[in-house]
Amino acid sequence: MISTHIQKMRDKLRAGEIVLGAGITMTDPTVTEAIAGSVDFVWIDLEHNAMTTESMLGHLIAARAGGVASIVRIPNNDVAWIKRVLDSGAEGIILPRSYSAKEVADFVSACRYPPLGTRGFGPRRPMQYGRMEQQAYLAQANRDIFVTAQVETVELLAEIDEVLKIEGLDSLVMGPQDLSGSMGRLGETTHPDVLNAIRTIAKKAKAAGKFLGSGLGANPQFAKTLIECGVQWMQAGNDFEYMIKGCERTFREIRGTGS
Repeated sequence: MISTHIQKMRDKLRAGEIVLGAGITMTDPTVTEAIAGSVDFVWIDLEHNAMTTESMLGHLIAARAGGVASIVRIPNNDVAWIKRVLDSGAEGIILPRSYSAKEVADFVSACRYPPLGTRGFGPRRPMQYGRMEQQAYLAQANRDIFVTAQVETVELLAEIDEVLKIEGLDSLVMGPQDLSGSMGRLGETTHPDVLNAIRTIAKKAKAAGKFLGSGLGANPQFAKTLIECGVQWMQAGNDFEYMIKGCERTFREIRGTGS
């Protein structure tokens, strides 16, 4: 049976651990190969980056080899994207910037095979190119795929109770920047109104048995604020941020200009 690392992530979340991952924006799969030993998961971003599905596949293979979960954020709620990402072997999938509970429900349905959903059948890599028995694969796929929708609009925020009733939705994940923008406060991610919204969602998600994650930059202070609000897993920065911050910190230390 094809290996899966997403269950390790679920187990940590159920145990109350904070799960940390890295945003992957660069196309070279050696980025994921290098960073896999330091993270719980990789968040491969197809929404804001010039990354092809071929580049994504390289990252999926590197993540699997490195023993970490792979979660892909698709550009939009297009069934064609969902099929290509899941049939390439992504262990998790994120819908960005949705506006209604119906939109999320349609997305979730497209991620699950019948009778739980409407996902079309055509896996290659996830089914070990035909070596895996079909019914065993179908059961594993419906059980293991980590399906999550990003909360980035006031429209979805208004329907959050309905969203949390959706069967097959494993988690919500905050998008603090876009949510703050939708609230008329772009960039004010620590404004009381934004943080109160996150706290409310965290409380409701926990009551509904759903996990709550968040995307953010490489900002430990904000990460700790999100944890205090109830966020359990987070993409805490991107590959290019780590490279720049690490370079600048090293050079400051060499020059003796501070840490």
